[in-house]
Amino acid sequence: MLRLTWVQPEDLVGHELRQAAQDGRDATDVERRWIAAGGHPAPERAGASPDPASPELRALAQELLDELARLPSPLAAVEPAVFQIGTVREGRPYGRQPEPGPESESRREPGPDSDPGPDPDPRSETERLHAAWLGRAVGCVLGKPVEKLPLDGIRAIARDTGNWPLGTWFTERDLDPRIAAAYPWNRRSRPTSLAENIDGMPEDDDLNYPLLGLLLLQRHGHDFTTGDVAKLWLDELPAARTFTAERIAYRNLLDGLEPPHTATHHNPFREWIGAQIRADIFGWTHPGDPAKAAELARRDAMLSHTANGVYGEMFVAAAIAHAAGPAPTTVHETLATALAHIPPDSRYARAIRFGTETARAEPTGTPAGFERVVDALHARYAHDHHWVHVLPNAALLAAALTHADGDFTGSICRAVSGGWDTDSNGATAGSIAGLLAGSPGALGERWTVPLKNRLATTVGGFDGIGFDELARLTLEARA
Repeated sequence: MLRLTWVQPEDLVGHELRQAAQDGRDATDVERRWIAAGGHPAPERAGASPDPASPELRALAQELLDELARLPSPLAAVEPAVFQIGTVREGRPYGRQPEPGPESESRREPGPDSDPGPDPDPRSETERLHAAWLGRAVGCVLGKPVEKLPLDGIRAIARDTGNWPLGTWFTERDLDPRIAAAYPWNRRSRPTSLAENIDGMPEDDDLNYPLLGLLLLQRHGHDFTTGDVAKLWLDELPAARTFTAERIAYRNLLDGLEPPHTATHHNPFREWIGAQIRADIFGWTHPGDPAKAAELARRDAMLSHTANGVYGEMFVAAAIAHAAGPAPTTVHETLATALAHIPPDSRYARAIRFGTETARAEPTGTPAGFERVVDALHARYAHDHHWVHVLPNAALLAAALTHADGDFTGSICRAVSGGWDTDSNGATAGSIAGLLAGSPGALGERWTVPLKNRLATTVGGFDGIGFDELARLTLEARA
């Protein structure tokens, strides 16, 4: 029997029960019936359980997923599943705007009526976008070989190879065979993402989605709809290149559902990290306008995600738009500005605040000291959140950027060293820190040279493209 990951009903029930517990929905009766019938908890790391379900158990899973969807959430008022952000577009964000400190007084973001100054030099803008694309790729490749590994495994590998605190690519040279056996590399990534075998940027969904976003803007402009995103996926995105919420949304499209129902029907992954990794293009193309970037991100995210899953894409898009703006800024101002564009009482906003506050409280500010920050994040989230859920990963992203003070190497290494969705967190940290660095040369040749200015992808028309060309196309796609 074919075991298709991320869509089998018997594998979705356990994830939905966990999501219900996080939402405060009382699913006690559903869980009792599921376990009594022989149902299993959610697979912890794989996308499918190892053994096929009986037709009777699969039918029960479909029934229980429908029942779980009808349970009301007590968090609906503070975490609306689908919402408009008109208040943001009118300059009145959800959260409080960050109070400018003495260091940021001259770096305040221009208001809608302020004079932004002379038009930026397109050469320097291309350099910044080049650094952002490269930064995203570098952070992704750094995290790829240890994706799905537990935190202890990442630390054991890095320590045994003299790379702890993490400061460069992972390697299996001189790795103790006992550690290698206990913590095997990500099977698909091992041949393309270790120090000894990196040869260009291998295909990854963390880079495919920015490419799709670029195609979206080229074809439909900045007034695209969620339906336009759906059609683009069907035209250009192979189904096997989707995972978790995106795969469910793809299946729902093929079943004839339309957005936003594609995000909600039998989709326990709707608050996972998938939408957050699609945000960059909307920030890159709206420099200095985080509200507009967040609005475009919301339209994109609604195809596959709800609530905190949507907020993740909005937050990152707003952060990147702020970092890409004309005024000099710091990563701390960037995170605070982005936080103002999502509901302030949501669990996502609380995760960002927890990450930044925990990082600030660590007294040394050193890479070694960040280990204590990570331990605190795992103590908060690891026991009841899947490693791909958006909340722990958002907290880690914010902590890594804050603790590294926006430094490129420090940001990507801290993000990856914290575990969970290592390649996605490394990619997003690299995009933001790359923008702040300002040019490819500022990232460091040890990071950029192995990528050989070449990106592999199945997204039509982009396979083998250079990051410099992607920067040029992104600049052309700006509003």
